Amino acid sequence: MNRDAALARFDEPFDVLVVGGGATGLGAAVDSAARGYATALIEATDFAKATSSRSTKLVHGGVRYLQNGEIHLVREALHERTRLLDNAPHVAHDLPFILPTYRWLDVPYYFAGLKLYDVLAGGSNLPGSRVISARETLRLVPGLRGRDLRSAVLYHDGQFDDARLAITLARTAVDRHAALANYVRADGFLYDRHRICGVLASDCESGRRFEIRARAVINATGIFVDELRAIDDPQSAKLLTHSRGTHIVVPREALGTSTHAVLVPKTSDGRVIFATPWHDSIVIGTTDIKTEGAELDPRPTAAEVAYILQTINPYLAKALGEGDVRAVFAGLRPLVNRKAATTAGLSREHLIDIGPSGLVTITGGKWTTYRKMAEDVIDAAVKEAGLSFTPSVTARFPLHGAASDLPPLGDPLRVYGTDGVVLRALAAERPELATQLDARLPYTAAQVTYAARFEMARTVDDVLARRTRALFLNAEAARASAPQVAQLLAAELGRDDSWQGDQVRSFAATATLATPA
Repeated sequence: MNRDAALARFDEPFDVLVVGGGATGLGAAVDSAARGYATALIEATDFAKATSSRSTKLVHGGVRYLQNGEIHLVREALHERTRLLDNAPHVAHDLPFILPTYRWLDVPYYFAGLKLYDVLAGGSNLPGSRVISARETLRLVPGLRGRDLRSAVLYHDGQFDDARLAITLARTAVDRHAALANYVRADGFLYDRHRICGVLASDCESGRRFEIRARAVINATGIFVDELRAIDDPQSAKLLTHSRGTHIVVPREALGTSTHAVLVPKTSDGRVIFATPWHDSIVIGTTDIKTEGAELDPRPTAAEVAYILQTINPYLAKALGEGDVRAVFAGLRPLVNRKAATTAGLSREHLIDIGPSGLVTITGGKWTTYRKMAEDVIDAAVKEAGLSFTPSVTARFPLHGAASDLPPLGDPLRVYGTDGVVLRALAAERPELATQLDARLPYTAAQVTYAARFEMARTVDDVLARRTRALFLNAEAARASAPQVAQLLAAELGRDDSWQGDQVRSFAATATLATPA
């Protein structure tokens, strides 16, 4: 991906222009470009900067939605889970889960529910659920509390790296000739006889303003869709309510495994808690806190961290304390407001809204169903714009880098898929790039250079939060890596010493949000 090349193309006429570079927007760009439509996408900050890089990292149907009776949503998500695992095996993979039971009566209840989960998955590419003994449970997850453990239900779901999938989608869209650029903001809309025909945009780096014309314009700005809708129609009613989901990251020793996750099926507020191995750490979450308005960098609270620890500790052989937390992160869910009493009760199904001017807005949903959301919104946009209809082809559509011969799980280069050979060649050509950024992180200097050259990384935060996941794995180690990352980026982007200093200071402030309070 080359940002300058994309900017140079924005004076072309497009069939479809997507505003927003998160999961939904990038998925829409892939779907549109794969059908053969001339496609462009702009993102005001970085790809997956907000909610799309702050998920629980699961590709799943939603056990909680099954409990709520949302059978249609679960079935759709499970079918999309199968497609994603097939289409992006380098970024998404099978993950076995342990649901421990400490009362005999819980065993048939949870097993029956998870067998229904298997049935709804249809022709799934994952193994079915089964009951395992307490001894087998502790062999698989030694960090679980053994006292009073009766047995467990073993089931399978998917796991992925959200920000890396976003970059994979961006590169897939570019492979299909879409023009994509980050740090390009939509400031307003262009109209022809009161119908939207493009956007007035600005390059956030240079300040240059320009027009991008398209027959269909899609608002896929996630938690910010209401703000963009208000630019088009100040009288538009808000579609969203938001809730904050916080996660903590702790050492792998908390579970004693890098291969099995744990599901806590019942919490004090009626949710579930996941503890999942991820990049040789354990991610535990999430919370559900109603919030007012959209924030790009929501700060997790000390109370949320305490809640997560208090919820997971009764299930662990050795309780976790605040000192065990290496990083915290939070994201806001864009929940469609259906007048539900609490945010936990709101449906995650997506909504497509078409304004009087023809602005097509898509919102709601979750990462697992991004592909179906993209298919639906492109169908709607094509119809609204009067474009010749071509059906979606993404149900069976390998994403950029997909391969059958991949490094093992845990290898930092696995998420690059077939591009791993380029990274290895870069490190071989310049041995100094083979060094680790920090002994506490699995990332090398070569990944910084690669991110700048091929993945449109423009800032230290882009590299340490999303091209790598350093910030979300160990906030202090990421902070310590910032000066070296700034120096490497400056060499690639032609920046001076002053820019490097600004970047280090800016990232230090960002890292503070990910540092346990």
